[in-house]
Amino acid sequence: MKAQLLQMTTPDGPFTILAQDGVVLSSGWTDNPGELTGQIHPSLRPGVLEPVTGLGVISSAVEAFYAGDPVPAMSVPVRQVSGPFRVHAWDVLRLVQPGQPVTYARYAELAGNPRAVRAAASACAFNAAALFVPCHRVIRTDGTLGGFRWGLPVKRSLLAREAG
Repeated sequence: MKAQLLQMTTPDGPFTILAQDGVVLSSGWTDNPGELTGQIHPSLRPGVLEPVTGLGVISSAVEAFYAGDPVPAMSVPVRQVSGPFRVHAWDVLRLVQPGQPVTYARYAELAGNPRAVRAAASACAFNAAALFVPCHRVIRTDGTLGGFRWGLPVKRSLLAREAG
């Protein structure tokens, strides 16, 4: 299986996207594609990465995000495979409004199971499509940032950018 590899420069550092047929498989703030391939479910994992210079609406959505419009990134197609709760939780993340982060407890409620706070946190941790599935919009109940695969400085920057 083959996927397209796009590396972009952003104010938060290098941003790499692995996509197939216009659908994001994995993305994150790294210049090392190897940090992304392991996040892709084995059934979707590409064997070959083909470098490209653009990905149409996908790269346009990243540019729009950094130009102040986070909305287009939420309509970029994403393909992730996991169990039913996690897949649903990823869909729910795309409904969390920019500039209005939610706590892990609230995120679990939104995903339909208020007692599944750890499962909701796990959905964030295993989210392969950073930015397009905005796990950075989930924070701890005490208002602190919590974790983020790409580092707390990037999470802080993304939340500040979305807050206006």
